[in-house]
Amino acid sequence: MRSRFLVRALVGLSAVVGLAVAGPVGAGTGRAAAAPPAAPSAARQSAGPAPAVRLAVENLGLSAAQAQYVQCWLRKYWGYTDALDGQLGTSSWQAYQRALRHDWGYTGAIDGVVGSGTVMALQRQMRDAGWGYSGAIDGVAGPETRAAFQRFADACVSVCRQGIVV
Repeated sequence: MRSRFLVRALVGLSAVVGLAVAGPVGAGTGRAAAAPPAAPSAARQSAGPAPAVRLAVENLGLSAAQAQYVQCWLRKYWGYTDALDGQLGTSSWQAYQRALRHDWGYTGAIDGVVGSGTVMALQRQMRDAGWGYSGAIDGVAGPETRAAFQRFADACVSVCRQGIVV
């Protein structure tokens, strides 16, 4: 009985230490959450804009249901094979970047990073495919970009209803 308690305590302590050192990892996905930002240094502040950071999830204003609709579309057309979990993580954005490269002028790496190049191509898609985006192609995912992306996601529900979600 005592050794069972000790084992549980050590396992719990190991998990806490692991999370503190490595940060949380998405359940079964292998995608690490973004690390907390380091304290800015004077040299870093004057070096210009920060590079894009790989994030665990970036839904750009979509609800989990809307993000799942987009994942259904990505699975059907763009080679997405990860979970249909309503969380647009690295794998979701890599599939989306393939779509943006094919049709909307994305020229960056297929890395799952939602940087300005990804957002600019998304804005072109939202404008040119009739999703109601009329703002600047500036790489900033502001309210108009997010609203157009929500309209697109709502239209993707038909893909999920075709039996794609298992």
